[in-house]
Amino acid sequence: MERLTNKEEEIMHILWKLEKAFVKDILAEYKDNKPHYNTLSTMVRNLEDKGYVSHEAFGKTHRYFPIVKKENYRKNFINTAIDNYFNSSYKNVVSFFAKEEKISVEELKDIIRLIEEQK
Repeated sequence: MERLTNKEEEIMHILWKLEKAFVKDILAEYKDNKPHYNTLSTMVRNLEDKGYVSHEAFGKTHRYFPIVKKENYRKNFINTAIDNYFNSSYKNVVSFFAKEEKISVEELKDIIRLIEEQK
């Protein structure tokens, strides 16, 4: 699965939310820093070339929809980040968040409970 740019990820989040959308519908979801219509259209077509999006044709216009599920992308993204930044160690991930004070003792206990329940 090819890594997406931040802008492409932003478009994918909109498509995952809308499920099916024309470029004008995607554009309407932007609050700030709206891209130009043609720029957005090009980025959506690039997502199609990368295999993330497909379309239905309605005359000369296309309605786009995601073909990669958000859960699949998230799993790939997290696994790649853990491999690249934490030496493929989930212990290193948890240690990082603990050191940065981004995870509480209670959250750690909840994680341990979840792991124990899986056995």
